[in-house]
Amino acid sequence: MTAPQPTRLRRTSGRVRLTPLLRLLILTQLAFNIGFFAVLPFLSEHLGQTVGMAGWLVGFVLGLRTFSQQGLFVVGGALADRYGVRPVVLAGCVLRIAGFAWLGYAEAAWAVIGSVLLIGFAAALFSPAVESEVARQAVESEAAGGGSRTRVLALFTVAGQAGAFVGPLLGALLLELDFRAVCLAGAGIFGLVLAGHAWLLPQRIPGRTRTRMRGGLGPLLRNRRFLALCCAYGACLLAYNQLYLLLPTEVERAAGSQAPVAWLFALSSLLVVGAQLPVTRWAGVRLTLRRSMRLGLLLIAVGFTTVGLARPADWTGTPGLLPSAAFVTLLTLGQMLVTPVARAWVPELAEEGRIGLYTGALFSLSGLTVLACTSATGLLLDSGLPPTVPWLALAAVPAAAMVLVPRG
Repeated sequence: MTAPQPTRLRRTSGRVRLTPLLRLLILTQLAFNIGFFAVLPFLSEHLGQTVGMAGWLVGFVLGLRTFSQQGLFVVGGALADRYGVRPVVLAGCVLRIAGFAWLGYAEAAWAVIGSVLLIGFAAALFSPAVESEVARQAVESEAAGGGSRTRVLALFTVAGQAGAFVGPLLGALLLELDFRAVCLAGAGIFGLVLAGHAWLLPQRIPGRTRTRMRGGLGPLLRNRRFLALCCAYGACLLAYNQLYLLLPTEVERAAGSQAPVAWLFALSSLLVVGAQLPVTRWAGVRLTLRRSMRLGLLLIAVGFTTVGLARPADWTGTPGLLPSAAFVTLLTLGQMLVTPVARAWVPELAEEGRIGLYTGALFSLSGLTVLACTSATGLLLDSGLPPTVPWLALAAVPAAAMVLVPRG
């Protein structure tokens, strides 16, 4: 394992200087998310209304997509360590193009399932390859005086969130034609990404060594500091997933419909795009990595507590939506602190030459945490307990995770 490095963020007031490769990878994240989120928000309705799938089968298909992506990140990361970033990214783009095109024409259940699995596995290839290289390049840039690594990773987060904001708008416009046009547009975007990377992405990236795939999981699973980071980051991901589970239920209770959910999602996206860099700059001057992550988890816990304490009042209308807006704001601010730090910490905790494996494992292990805890959340919702209980129970998760954040 590489020797631990100091975890206080580099204090710089100048702008981050990006290398051509970093600029390419950050723009890659923007393009990835535009293509992906042009399709994903409309998939559920297409499967239920157009294809005619039962509700349980739609849920099963969406769960398969998550598993084939998040659960297999560790595989994509290991492949990137073994074969390099370029072939893994290009292979992922080819599979994503094929998956979107297949989904656009799929009508039978087996064809839909096959295309969705292909779409998910494509991301399991290119995402950990790109993210691990961004993290490695950010560390090298920091060492060369190019600015704090967390600010580079914050730019990466902003690019992804901007893509997640623009993608659904593009998809909604194309949906006026039909869902097939949306899928083919997504495939076209990834075709452009494939062509750009085939031309611009280096065959060999200086400083990135290729490592055999065998023998890496044992040390990873014995790395207590890394596993603690995965648990703490998993608490953040679990909180984010409540935007899809707890939040819509609360919004519908307060407003009588789920229409305000779209505005709350837009609020979250705009906060990240507009405030991520200032927040990261502020944290970089004043906080260590550990304190930044713990503060982020604390804000998330306060967000859940706000709704939990307001819930017994049973407010409706605009006053009833204010706790939800506070929750989304605090959750987003917490994520702004936690996400760049988690990514920035991986290179310090990873074995030499296995940054892809560790980056993939961060998301896969955190995803398993989310899967287990989300099932428990569903049980709480169905238990008949007072409605404040799920919110306060989930507030306890990031609060407890503050203890797990590893020391430098």
